[in-house]
Amino acid sequence: MLIFEWTAGVLVVAVLLAGLARRLGAPFPAFLAIGGVGLAFVPQVPRFDLDPDLALALFLAPVLLDAAYDTSLRDLKRNWLPVAGLVVGAVGVTTAAVALVARWLVPDMPLAAAIVLGAIVAPPDAVAALSVLAHLRLPHRLVTILKGESLFNDASSLLIYRLALGAVATGSFSAAEVAPTFLVGIVGGLVAGPALAVLYVRLMRRVTDPPSAVVLQFVTTFGLWLAAERVEVSGVLTVVSFGLTVSRLSPQTMPAHLRITSNTVWETAVFVLNVLAFVLIGLQIGPILEGLSPAERSHYAVVAAAVFGTTVAVRLGWVLGARAAARLWRRLAGPVGPRPIGLRSGATVAWCGMRGVVTIALALALPGDFPHRDLVVLTAFCVVLGTLVIQGLTLRPLLAWFSLGDDDPVGLEIGRARAAAYRAARDSLAEDDSPHAEALRREFEAGIREAEAHDEGLAPSSLPADALRRRAVEAARGVILDLRERGEIGDDAYFRLEEELDWTELSATPREEMAS
Repeated sequence: MLIFEWTAGVLVVAVLLAGLARRLGAPFPAFLAIGGVGLAFVPQVPRFDLDPDLALALFLAPVLLDAAYDTSLRDLKRNWLPVAGLVVGAVGVTTAAVALVARWLVPDMPLAAAIVLGAIVAPPDAVAALSVLAHLRLPHRLVTILKGESLFNDASSLLIYRLALGAVATGSFSAAEVAPTFLVGIVGGLVAGPALAVLYVRLMRRVTDPPSAVVLQFVTTFGLWLAAERVEVSGVLTVVSFGLTVSRLSPQTMPAHLRITSNTVWETAVFVLNVLAFVLIGLQIGPILEGLSPAERSHYAVVAAAVFGTTVAVRLGWVLGARAAARLWRRLAGPVGPRPIGLRSGATVAWCGMRGVVTIALALALPGDFPHRDLVVLTAFCVVLGTLVIQGLTLRPLLAWFSLGDDDPVGLEIGRARAAAYRAARDSLAEDDSPHAEALRREFEAGIREAEAHDEGLAPSSLPADALRRRAVEAARGVILDLRERGEIGDDAYFRLEEELDWTELSATPREEMAS
């Protein structure tokens, strides 16, 4: 009972922190990291230990699938070069630099263990990046690069992590022996994900019950990861390629009520997983600090600060160096490949290196007998805390100083596509002479006229009668509530009518108003 009460208290605090983060326009994971620090000093808190494989499946699989589902494949293709440079180059260089610094400061740390530490802190996190970007208006191209990086760099860092972890366990490493296995794992993940996505979409057409559909979505997500790991293919690439494919195939087969329900549940699940990850890492920090002498604490602090500084400096050097190299190559070879980003944009991308739940999950997945495990876990948490608090909270003033504005290509595409959708909706009623069809035609034609009067041909986010619909729904809601209070209808009838009015109100409410 104590554990349940404690868990409920943690979730309530997390909700309050989320509200504070929204009010301040700050990244929510930064407040979670600060909360994790607080947990480290709370006496008599329960101790949780997760199986390493369970930690990776629990935290990585749903987070990656959720991020992959919302990723634009078209925009990724247009920016493949900077994304690939960050996914492969930045992760590799950061891992190597951190390993060298760790070995310099801790000479008795095995090289493989130092590489594991580098792989843990190397990848910026998708949830942390999206949390920061949700409160800022970055140029769309930068958002695409950051989303693509945080989505795919987990595969490269996890590959290095697994190789180095195996070397720690066996005491030796042979690239010739493991290269074929990991090559097959990468290719297998990229093939298996889309193939299973096609099968999944076909099977899910028959599922129309929201609870069943959501349960099957989560079972499929965890099952994909566990099955991929069992047959030794990349779980990250399998889940990511699966999510990218499902997002392209499911819109025509998933009913609207399932989509609304599943989106809400997945958003909540990712929120809870982030809370759980920071709670678990915070609970491990307390016992680690208690078991250290003052001299050891000072040494651990030096190592953590050095690793944090290395991760930030390497990312700055890589992004700005890659930008300079791309500009030089373009000057010599002509306009080949994507256009290099500007200096201010490059500095922004370099400063958006927030670490989060991925780094925490990799740290939690370390075996109990891993060399210098306490130092690695503490250092990983300090890097997460430092990047979220220092970089996350200073990103807004940095953007204001750079005066980077969003040209909002997504908004322009939405407005033009909405106008086309209004025309298609109007034309579908052309052969219907009923009064109801005529009323709908007039609504869509009003929206089309407003789009045609706009310089960019953008349609409004709501139809002219939507405001009247919301006012009418509000009046209807008051009547049925009064009927229930007077006892003229029971709760069963009231809830059925309430659901009908909810759907009507949602259909007439623009997304931006619901978000506010």
